[in-house]
Amino acid sequence: MRVVIQRVLESSVKVDDQIVGQIDQGLLILVGIEETDNQEDVDWLANKICNLRIFNDKSGIMNQSILDIQGDILLVSQFTLYASTKKGNRPSYIRAAKPEFANDMYKNFENKLCLLLSKPIQTGIFGADMKISLINYGPVTILIDSKNRE
Repeated sequence: MRVVIQRVLESSVKVDDQIVGQIDQGLLILVGIEETDNQEDVDWLANKICNLRIFNDKSGIMNQSILDIQGDILLVSQFTLYASTKKGNRPSYIRAAKPEFANDMYKNFENKLCLLLSKPIQTGIFGADMKISLINYGPVTILIDSKNRE
């Protein structure tokens, strides 16, 4: 699994000009899923995200997690995170999981994040044409790949 995490002051996602997910301070998470992903990837990544200390404490130092600030999460599926641009100019998405498997993993990831946060999270609509708005705070943007745990 690959994620792009953006610390936001606010974010929303629209489908057909209707807001389907919206948060104030928290994290916008774009997630890509590949066929080799499994429950271990879901658990590791969800735990890493929820404990990532990227929010400022009272001294202005990034020392607090989404749990510490009781922030929100907006989760959006994005298969293009597995784009390969090695050959030519048209990206290949051969590493991205097939929709049925990816949707199951996406729902599993959503459920794990809800469990760790002890509250529901906001989401986009899997497979839909979505419009995402955000105010990135910092800016802070972090990339994490569950297969490359650096």
